[in-house]
Amino acid sequence: MERSKYCGEVNKSDVGKRLTLFGWVKNIRDLGGLTFIELRDRAGFVQIVFDPEKDKDLHKRIKGVGVEWVLKVVGTVRERPKENINDKIPTGEVEVVAEEMEVLNRSEALPFEIDSRSEINELLRLKYRYLDIRREFMKRNIYIRSKATNVVRNFLISEGFWEVETPILTKSTPEGARDFLVPSRIYPGKFYALPQSPQLFKQILMISGIDRYFQIAKCFRDEDLRADRQPEFTQIDIEMSFISEDDIMDVVERMIKKVFEETLNISIPIPLRRISYSEAMEKYGSDKPDLRFSLPITDFTDIFLDSDFKLFKNIIKEGGRIKGFVIKNRLLSRKELKEIEEKIKDIGLSGVIGYSISDKVPSILTKFINEEQRNKLRNLASEGDTILLFAGRDNEFLELLGKVRLYLGELFGMIEKEKFELLWVTNFPLFEWNEEEKRWDSKHHPFTSPSPETVELLDKDPGKVYSRAYDFVINGYEIGGGSIRIHDMNLQKKIFNLLGYSDEEVENRFEFFLRALRYGAPPHGGIALGLDRLVMLLSGASSLRDVIPFPKTQKAICPLTSAPSDVQEEQLKELKIKIEEK
Repeated sequence: MERSKYCGEVNKSDVGKRLTLFGWVKNIRDLGGLTFIELRDRAGFVQIVFDPEKDKDLHKRIKGVGVEWVLKVVGTVRERPKENINDKIPTGEVEVVAEEMEVLNRSEALPFEIDSRSEINELLRLKYRYLDIRREFMKRNIYIRSKATNVVRNFLISEGFWEVETPILTKSTPEGARDFLVPSRIYPGKFYALPQSPQLFKQILMISGIDRYFQIAKCFRDEDLRADRQPEFTQIDIEMSFISEDDIMDVVERMIKKVFEETLNISIPIPLRRISYSEAMEKYGSDKPDLRFSLPITDFTDIFLDSDFKLFKNIIKEGGRIKGFVIKNRLLSRKELKEIEEKIKDIGLSGVIGYSISDKVPSILTKFINEEQRNKLRNLASEGDTILLFAGRDNEFLELLGKVRLYLGELFGMIEKEKFELLWVTNFPLFEWNEEEKRWDSKHHPFTSPSPETVELLDKDPGKVYSRAYDFVINGYEIGGGSIRIHDMNLQKKIFNLLGYSDEEVENRFEFFLRALRYGAPPHGGIALGLDRLVMLLSGASSLRDVIPFPKTQKAICPLTSAPSDVQEEQLKELKIKIEEK
């Protein structure tokens, strides 16, 4: 079975050549005695002509062929008549006149049309994933994934990194989510865990002297079901020794620049913008801000300190703040404000006050503010703008404003959808307070190093300790997170204790890692980038499931294989596991 070339690559340079092609029947048309089929493979499709005047028997046989049958076709390439040229497809200037045809396999009636432009039920798509992947946009997504992965691999190898595999069956250690557990048959009652990340192993590789490591790593997290999460995912895992934050950021920036150039032919200017965590929260209400549109959160608190507007006055008195947005060149009607208010209440804020920079649009605020306050508001906006004001108290207020910002950006068409905005968010707090459990949690993970400037506050005021962490953000998505790691055993133990782990827990779960830190651990750091999410952005897909060949649903089910599934009683007996009926 020697193929001459892919169907989608046949072009004018092949005119007069006799080619052997393989593929699936995309469609069949009868026109004026001639029968045309489009034969498709992974590269695209080409038109095949069956002419009864050249071969009656062959023409008769093609009549019995169905859509998605697998064919071998031998024929000669010719130019299409001018009136039949199709400029919209790469093979549109040529067609192949069939001389031989062999049916290699048949197809049953399809559960959905491969080339349907209407939306297909996602469960059906996932159940028949092998048909879904034949669709053009799915093939393109998988190609972009393959291309991006190869660019990453080749770039890192050229930078002196070694690709090293780490175990899939490992020890359960707390890393933020629940582990997937694998029971041991040989040691009944004991369990392996599937890795949430290769975190400890890659740090141990640095202690081992590997110096520069990377891996395209499979990771597993038994998380609560969310629309944008998969129980198994792939990350680009990187670790380096004897480096600073700048060194890691430089490698990642040059790598991502290469990925964009090779996959989309887009040049990303580097170095990338960096903003602190506090600036991101104060200006955008998010630690992963979408900077494709300019709508910063503005603080109006000082203007309303002496206001007669009791709602604002009381909130300020209780330590709250008045914040909002300046909507440029738009005077909002009462109806529009009402619609915005309804959405804002769904987000979690109690309401919104609108103030237009125009005498034509009245506002409830007008009678409660004086001339000086009115002028201050006008100084923050321009004629024809509308100011939207919100009142709130804590950090959650900023996060809610971040959601409002995204809503307003969509509502008013501010977001430049074709644009890519990449940035780093830095200077995170090391800890965040868990009010429910009355203890400190790691903002990132327990192995993140505190900043040298604030490490002395660990004993006095942990909430004021900053980390040496950095997040990589594209278009409002956190694509990667990394940090300089702790390489001192005593400091690592102190962090574990601050997080509420007892000495016994630390010994039980991390003894192997702490032991490694005793033997000359170098300063080191790294990052993990989500390959699935990166490819989603590169391909323009709306869901992670469209860039993973065989994904799970939002309910963590694989419709293709019906996993998870029951297992045989004998298998459970071997594992000494008994299922309790509810």
